[in-house]
Amino acid sequence: MSEVSGVDVSIMGREFKVSCAEDEREGLMIAVSYLDKKMREIRDSGKVVGVERIAVMAALNLAHELMTTRSGGFDIGDFKRRIISMQEQIDEALAEQNPLF
Repeated sequence: MSEVSGVDVSIMGREFKVSCAEDEREGLMIAVSYLDKKMREIRDSGKVVGVERIAVMAALNLAHELMTTRSGGFDIGDFKRRIISMQEQIDEALAEQNPLF
């Protein structure tokens, strides 16, 4: 298990310290960047004023994206598992072919 430590992140110019396992740090930084981008887009539209309201609108937009992605039986986790399984099958087939060449 990876050690948990505090990570300093910046969202819309505000600094936050977030606890995160070392092996999840890269994913956290990608999520922070994505959230920061979404919040800045909302702010720059000029339709929503105030950091708290911008954060709520960003959360609603992200929740909607997640729910839309899951609708129709499309689940990202399942999709990733299927890709990994296919990659393993390809690797096995190629390993069997290597002695032939």
